Amino acid sequence: WCWFLLPALVSLMMLGLRMDFSMLLEPLGFVKVLEWLLAVFAFATCGGFQGETALLVSCKGVVNKTITAVFAYPFRLNTVAFSAPDPKGCGGTWTDAYLMGNFSSSAQFFVTLAALVFLYCITALVVYIGYYHVYQENNRFPLTDLAISVLTAFLWLVSTFVWAKALADIKASTGAGIIPGIESCKAPGTTCHFLSVTSMGVLNVSVVFGLVNMILWAGNIWLVYKDSNLHNQWNRISESP
Repeated sequence: WCWFLLPALVSLMMLGLRMDFSMLLEPLGFVKVLEWLLAVFAFATCGGFQGETALLVSCKGVVNKTITAVFAYPFRLNTVAFSAPDPKGCGGTWTDAYLMGNFSSSAQFFVTLAALVFLYCITALVVYIGYYHVYQENNRFPLTDLAISVLTAFLWLVSTFVWAKALADIKASTGAGIIPGIESCKAPGTTCHFLSVTSMGVLNVSVVFGLVNMILWAGNIWLVYKDSNLHNQWNRISESP
């Protein structure tokens, strides 16, 4: 939608700049600042994550050796493997064991939305601070802002629940339940014990940020409607005989 706004922004730049930072204290501007910050937090908490899951392995020539599989955004777990705990591969009985699942589409959907919202909020703040007089006089801009707010609230709802489901699957694919699926651990004389997995509290927080963003953008729909000429025009229509 940034491309959708480009012609409108060019028109605004031709109509004169009137800087008014007091708009940041008004509900419409203040909420946009919050949306900008929360988009950054959602992006950082999901896109910046890196963790590992560890096993304790004993096999031919190896006793209680720790092996790890390191995973990170965008969570293509099926490309992450537990390598052999010793150079000889436990006497030839160990083959690389890969984690299960590819959750990149859900994670990238969530992070990409956060990045687009971040860019849109900057654009909207420029309009509010420098061209609010044009924003109020031309119905095209409030209508565009309203439509984008509705779409963004819906996308936050979808992406957050999709990402929350993917996160639950990521936890299952990196937790203690992975051992029965590792064929190398079933070899004679080989034992595997689950040791640890990196805490995913930060990823839980990213889901919370997604929900907060959804609520904030839903409230933004009302603010755009109420603080623009759309509200006044609807009142005049409803009061006319």
